[in-house]
Amino acid sequence: MDTFEQPMTTHRIGTGGRGSLENFRARRRAFRALHEAGCFVIPNPWDVGSARYLQQLGFTALATTSAGFAFSRGLPDSEGALTCERNLAYIADIAGAVDVPVNADFASGYGASPQDVADNVTRCIAAGVAGLSIEDATGDPSSPLYELPLAVERVRAAREAIDQSRADVLLTARAECFLVGHHDALRESVRRLQAFAEAGADVLFAPGPHDPTAIKALVDAVRPKPINVLVVRDSGLSVADIAALGVRRISVGGALALAAWTGFTRAAQKLKSEGSFAGFASLVSYADINGFFLTDYRTRQSDRGRSAKASG
Repeated sequence: MDTFEQPMTTHRIGTGGRGSLENFRARRRAFRALHEAGCFVIPNPWDVGSARYLQQLGFTALATTSAGFAFSRGLPDSEGALTCERNLAYIADIAGAVDVPVNADFASGYGASPQDVADNVTRCIAAGVAGLSIEDATGDPSSPLYELPLAVERVRAAREAIDQSRADVLLTARAECFLVGHHDALRESVRRLQAFAEAGADVLFAPGPHDPTAIKALVDAVRPKPINVLVVRDSGLSVADIAALGVRRISVGGALALAAWTGFTRAAQKLKSEGSFAGFASLVSYADINGFFLTDYRTRQSDRGRSAKASG
């Protein structure tokens, strides 16, 4: 049985096929190589269907989205609602459903202490990820960021957990200064990202800025380590524009999930308030989507049969 068909409480790498240890090792090698040169887009599926479709389009890696998944479960995007156990189940589902590397949005590591972060990172690695990100946000509006010494220790603890696992998982450290409204977000982000790089982060990430000058400043501050940039709106910049700034990786967070919610909410509101079906105009056809999943399902069935024969 493939990992993505196992119960959601299972978060362990299997012994054969898509979920095999060697398969995940290969994905981790490929993920590291993607960060060595050029720039790539790592879109964020919120469920298995969206993950399978993004893989079919040819994206070379995927990332989970806590927001997209939380909304699909009727939950707000917060660690209080989207617990570590729920997020691990979702991460394992996505990693088990595709053949490309998966980076986990692992919030703040689901623990304040470095030891809690290390323990949970170990669990996340076991879900089959090729990378994971740890934030420095506390979730407390009165003190939204961990003090830098503790934030650094938390990154260092995540690094040590990865090293002890002997899994070649990339560690992304996030400075949430822009998102929490820090009064000097760029300067503080640079200070934190440089400290996180020294603590062992492989990739640095300060979500928020869309201005080319700010993005370039972040790239230069941590060079030669790679920077991830988050794009959740049409800022006027293209992938090529962002790549020209020296960015290695572009993620979209919950934007694709919000694009789906936009179509759904507008169509539903028109149906209720106006008695109008105008929201159903220009829909992708049932035949197209069902056809994709039918072909995808048959391919997986065939792959599973070959895997069973090879292991038998």
